Amino acid sequence: MTTAVVLAAGEGKRMHSRRPKVLHEICGQPMLLHVINAARSICSDIIVVVGHRGEDVKAVFGNSVVYAEQHEQLGTAHAVLQAEPLLPDAGTVLVLCGDTPLLTPEALQQLYAVHRNAAAAATVLTATVPNPFGYGRIVRGPGGEIEKIVEEKDATAAEKLLAEINTGTYAFDVRALREGLAGVKNANAAGEYYLTDCIELIMKSGRRVTTCLLSDYRLALGVNDRIQLAEAQALMQERINRELMAAGVTIINPATVYVDAGVKVGRDTVIFPNTILRGRTVVGEGCVLGPQTEITDSTIGDGSQVKHSVVTESVLEQNVTVGPFCHLRPGTVLKNGVKVGDFVEIKKSQVGEGSKIPHLSYIGDAEIGRNVNLGGGTIVVNFDGRNKYKTVIADGAFVGCNSNLVAPVTIGRGAFVAAGSTITNDVPAGALSLARARQVDKPGLAARLLGHNDDEK
Repeated sequence: MTTAVVLAAGEGKRMHSRRPKVLHEICGQPMLLHVINAARSICSDIIVVVGHRGEDVKAVFGNSVVYAEQHEQLGTAHAVLQAEPLLPDAGTVLVLCGDTPLLTPEALQQLYAVHRNAAAAATVLTATVPNPFGYGRIVRGPGGEIEKIVEEKDATAAEKLLAEINTGTYAFDVRALREGLAGVKNANAAGEYYLTDCIELIMKSGRRVTTCLLSDYRLALGVNDRIQLAEAQALMQERINRELMAAGVTIINPATVYVDAGVKVGRDTVIFPNTILRGRTVVGEGCVLGPQTEITDSTIGDGSQVKHSVVTESVLEQNVTVGPFCHLRPGTVLKNGVKVGDFVEIKKSQVGEGSKIPHLSYIGDAEIGRNVNLGGGTIVVNFDGRNKYKTVIADGAFVGCNSNLVAPVTIGRGAFVAAGSTITNDVPAGALSLARARQVDKPGLAARLLGHNDDEK
């Protein structure tokens, strides 16, 4: 059995935030979720040690993990000690930091494999960094074996030159961990209990301690302030975009495209600059997205195009065209082949297959059938100041420009609404409906109203 203990109790003072540090998001997901997802690749049980604003963390993750409480932040060993009663009697324990969102499942699988193959009591995940300042250094003996982990403040001048650092991620045999924790003291300037002391005690007991070197030190970068948050965001975004491109997605300028970690994009889709894909968005194959487009928690079907538009909690089936400058709000469903043009807003409505809403329209709380054409300036008047009402437009109907459809109202199958009409009653199937005042011309009246005559220049 393999169990993960994720340390997430810290206050994160350098974030200057009311939110717990581990809930700050990287590519649309809390930092802590990235760590948990990586751990789930090999761990059957996840224990999260919470402390500062722990209830906020529990509210986000619910019953998906088990919690241990660290009421006082007295060091990493003290944090793991709070989880000790929840650990199994035998097996492997991974100890992870909740603020290292860039750790991958592959890195943890490598750590686990090294630990198991070496039959080690403890394995330290290490990295070689260009600037080791502030990190604990890995000190090795003549044969290359680990001798100790020395913190920056305790390191000699020679030790400070060492580039291999402790990442704060470990694999332990659970029995060795328990024995080590029992012997850790807080005899240091900070009065805290350090997990590195547990490693030292395990070595002194004669049990084997080994290391696993990361291939890329950036995987272990921690987030302690907003600057590091932005750096981690950039690194993860680069990773996501590279994975998409490797899978057959074209990204014209990756530096300007933002894709959340939970997004899925099909092959042969082209993403233009300044496009943002958020949340649980799923994009099919052969789509064109952007430029200047934001899509959140939506499904975009194969062959669809969305340009210069905002799409939220909507479903676009296949070969749908949206934009430019379109706003699809929650509850919008566009069936196959629908075309929605410039300056159109749709909310909580379904538009049937092959229908067209070319431009300058508002559609709210409506059910629109197949092969319907709504002329420019069509407004579905769905709100009377207190309540919202439904509009139904049946298959094959045609609504002329600058028409108002005052809900609740139904436009029958194949009906024709003349341009400029304000429709307040149902229109029968196949009927022509005109609901506008007759044009009246008053010769010569314009000059009097405007205060001049034809001779004036």
